[in-house]
Amino acid sequence: MASRKQQIADRKSKVIFIVGPTAVGKTEVAINLAKKINAEIISCDSMQVYKGMDILTSKPSPALRKKVAHYLINRVPLGAEYNVARYRQEAAQKIKEIISKGKIPLIVGGTGLYMSILIDGIFKIPSQNKKFRSLLYRQAENLGSAYLYRRLKGLDPEAAARIHPHDRKRIIRALEVFEATGQPISKLQKQRKGLTDKYNIKIFCLNIERQKLYKRIGERIERMFRRGLVGEVKSLLKLRLSQTASCAIGIKELKGYLDGLYGLEEAKRLMFRNTRHYVKRQLSWFRKDKRIKWINVNAQQGPKEIADKIICQLKERC
Repeated sequence: MASRKQQIADRKSKVIFIVGPTAVGKTEVAINLAKKINAEIISCDSMQVYKGMDILTSKPSPALRKKVAHYLINRVPLGAEYNVARYRQEAAQKIKEIISKGKIPLIVGGTGLYMSILIDGIFKIPSQNKKFRSLLYRQAENLGSAYLYRRLKGLDPEAAARIHPHDRKRIIRALEVFEATGQPISKLQKQRKGLTDKYNIKIFCLNIERQKLYKRIGERIERMFRRGLVGEVKSLLKLRLSQTASCAIGIKELKGYLDGLYGLEEAKRLMFRNTRHYVKRQLSWFRKDKRIKWINVNAQQGPKEIADKIICQLKERC
């Protein structure tokens, strides 16, 4: 007999997350799953939200987006900043709209921070101190991210344990919060509320053997270049990009090539290396969340088979 806690969860509207590392195949699996369960997709990707970065961010093709409705893709101009607070607000609104149509919201992507904030909520963010933030960025440039990370470990060891030593943006944000409030960001985060209070949350993380994932990353990068990545990045570099948009993997790497600092193969190598590093950070983030159900896939399984595995898990018959 189901527990009272389970009975309460079953009465809530279901919201499903499909997360996982870059190139694991989330998009195709999500399309197949959405068609089977009458769902619409909300992107959980901090870069696909930007307009004009189609190849660089491997957005779902227009043909795929016609098969199933997608939201929070191609939404923000390249010069505009986009942050987790805005994402949470917009995604939460889309969840309500999808449920009101009698459909299931399916949140898909690899940005762990966006997933976490959407599910668990966000504390009231103090207004930014631009002077203090500029100082921190100068220190990061001159002394390295490790210097700021050591400061954070002294002020908020719990937050430091969850933040990668090279994640400059999150380190600086944690130091900003402490400067503004006098409290560790880890303490403030425990006061937040999110989707778990309103919905029955199910989280699935796709994963594949590491060397096979790296092979997929290499193949994806080659496809991106065949589709015209160099031209897309060349056009992007003529624009004023927001600080967030400029962090997309491929921009800095191809700028060096376009500036004549190295050849095309070196640009590809740097993209591959930096994507691998990003994948490790993604997996580290997801492994810390004990609510996630891991879906291990192999190279022989297609998107339909993986979608069926998730449906089996949703029905709790596996």
